[in-house]
Amino acid sequence: MAIKHFLQFRDFTRDEFDHLFARTRWIKNQFKSYQKYWPLNDRTLVMIFEKASTRTRLSFEAGVQQLGGAAIYLNTRDSQLGRGEPVEDAAQVISRMSDIVMIRTFEQAIIERFAANSRVPVINGLTNEYHPCQILADIYTYIEQRGDIQGKTVAWVGDANNMCNTWLQAAEVLDFKVHVSTPPGYGINQELVGKIDPAHCQVFADPMAACRGADLVTTDVWTSMGYEAENEARMKAFADWCVDAEMMAAANPQALFMHCLPAHRGEEVTAEVIDGPQSVVWDEAENRLHVQKALMEFLLLGRVQG
Repeated sequence: MAIKHFLQFRDFTRDEFDHLFARTRWIKNQFKSYQKYWPLNDRTLVMIFEKASTRTRLSFEAGVQQLGGAAIYLNTRDSQLGRGEPVEDAAQVISRMSDIVMIRTFEQAIIERFAANSRVPVINGLTNEYHPCQILADIYTYIEQRGDIQGKTVAWVGDANNMCNTWLQAAEVLDFKVHVSTPPGYGINQELVGKIDPAHCQVFADPMAACRGADLVTTDVWTSMGYEAENEARMKAFADWCVDAEMMAAANPQALFMHCLPAHRGEEVTAEVIDGPQSVVWDEAENRLHVQKALMEFLLLGRVQG
């Protein structure tokens, strides 16, 4: 089977995502009913971290072990990558000693270079530009709670960051719409997302207008990793982009609230919303574990039926 990577959401087709969501449901049911399922017995996942993580490390490490495999954690500070070894050389070596690699780093170019020199599948655990595994979990959570996301509306409130970029890719692949509202100066980077299709994206100056009629309202921290120097300026710029009860009231009555976490209550979202009845952030966080198990199974074994 040809090597397949998951570096951006658009790397997979709708049919492949439908398969992943079906496998996620089956694998999660096995986990919840304490049924042993070890399709990755004797397989090794290498996890390379340049950015700090809680959910990414835990979900991948626990996930591969629950599938019968093993995980090896590498931090760039503690490896030759942190001392200037070329990414291309590291990819050649690491991919000869493992079966699959997950990388959480800064520039997307780093993971693209690694994948181009890898003999095994590579997964994007997060870059400055994209966060496909998180959006995979978010969409599965929506499907689990409300059904098919096709034709629905997602309101993105806040910074047009890696999460927003990936939501826009997902909207194109899975045929739904994203309402984007950002403060001036923090809008969509069209070099990363390409031409905006009005069938799948609409931009709003007013976050309340973006939330109106939405089926899902979602946000992220105002200052992502790597942008800490901008924190003071961002606090001022984003003051009106806090998801609150009024915004949720403008959305569809059955709308869900999501946040990829960690969250800062009172900044990008009020405690009333994130701890309220429409919030599914804990299901969303848990589903990172299950969708990534389905992802690793697919990348290593192809279309398993079960």
